[in-house]
Amino acid sequence: MKYGVHVTKAAQDDLYAIYRYVAINDSPGKAGHLLDNIQKTMTSLETMPARGSHPPEMQRWGIFDFREIFFKPYRIIYEIRDKAVFIYAVLDGRRSCEDLLQQRLLGF
Repeated sequence: MKYGVHVTKAAQDDLYAIYRYVAINDSPGKAGHLLDNIQKTMTSLETMPARGSHPPEMQRWGIFDFREIFFKPYRIIYEIRDKAVFIYAVLDGRRSCEDLLQQRLLGF
């Protein structure tokens, strides 16, 4: 069964920020290649989206609605609803993401 994959505006903004950072600090070619690979990873959620793990920050809060997969070092945070996957964030896993996850996913 295929799931529809939907990227939220916030996650699209994350992708743009990643692209911009890599393009400025490395090269536009490498930024484009990185973005293509992240997008392929997101598209792979069409099949078996439940393979992702629950983000540890969310587990500590007792919330198990969200999952994550990686295109190292980036974390792709998403939720499965019916036959759809909603991607809420693409974050640099080398940074502390706890506050951002609280704000973005829980509205705090």
